[in-house]
Amino acid sequence: MKTLVRHSRAFFCALQILVIPLDAAEDPLPSWKDTGPKKAIVEFVGKVTKEGGPDFVPVPERIATFDNDGTLWAEQPIYFQAFYVFDKIKEMAPQHPEWTVMEPFASILKGDMKTALAGGEKALVALVMATHSGMTTDEFEKSVTEWIATAKHPKTGKPFTSMVYQPMLELLAYLRANGFKTFIVSGGGIEFMRPWVEKTYGIPPEQVVGSSGGLKYEVRDGTPVIVKTPEIVLNDDNVGKPVGIQRHIGRRPIAAFGNSDGDFQMLEWTTSGKGARLGMIVHHTDAEREWAYDRESHIGKLDKGIDAAKEKGWVLISMKDDWAKIFPEK
Repeated sequence: MKTLVRHSRAFFCALQILVIPLDAAEDPLPSWKDTGPKKAIVEFVGKVTKEGGPDFVPVPERIATFDNDGTLWAEQPIYFQAFYVFDKIKEMAPQHPEWTVMEPFASILKGDMKTALAGGEKALVALVMATHSGMTTDEFEKSVTEWIATAKHPKTGKPFTSMVYQPMLELLAYLRANGFKTFIVSGGGIEFMRPWVEKTYGIPPEQVVGSSGGLKYEVRDGTPVIVKTPEIVLNDDNVGKPVGIQRHIGRRPIAAFGNSDGDFQMLEWTTSGKGARLGMIVHHTDAEREWAYDRESHIGKLDKGIDAAKEKGWVLISMKDDWAKIFPEK
């Protein structure tokens, strides 16, 4: 009898050992620590997907929106699209000798990014228009695709698409597995993001909302094309984000994720709707594994959002305290 008991105990101990990895493998958010934000996500998804429950949301209405820069991938020391613009300025410079004495182009060619960007939004728009306009959308897509396949971050040396956040990739997959449709809603250019976001995030190009320039239809050499023109149709930042969501999606999201005050209105509009709502802010608190910044940052400033989070019920995600891993292991 004692032998049987010993064998039984040994069997159940072995069974427990086998079960532990299985449970871990079933965790849909393994890069999230078991802290408040992870619990809030799981609780919210449970509520809106429970048929017959008071907070149940039909599948077509399960819309989740995500900012891109600083929320799905890194954004320091400047927005990554700016690196593309700078590289294009250098590439196009031989055809534009006037740029050697014209700001902000002259500073770009000298490698003086600080001076180039000192002109603020006006200078950045001039750079974007110079490098984006006149091309067909097919030409622009090819240019972006080739650039992002080889470009490296100046500090980490990693491809930009390796600087996406592993916890957010898991979150995107978890939401989609529960009937959500996930959208990017970013201040970045819509045509800049569309060529690579599906491979990187699993978000197709038709589910990207971003800042948009003008477009026109032409026939060039007998071939119909869409041409990018030099005007801003939508600045998809701050108050522009809810407008962009309405124009492109046509439904108010039930969940929104951002990281800066540029996402404030998107979070505010999303969480002011009826029923269960989730608003979350990625707070950059990890200077060792990424960067630490918020109220005084020149990129991704988070000031108003921190102060309003508690009142509005938004969840702050601390990179340092809530994420076990930041970047994918490649």
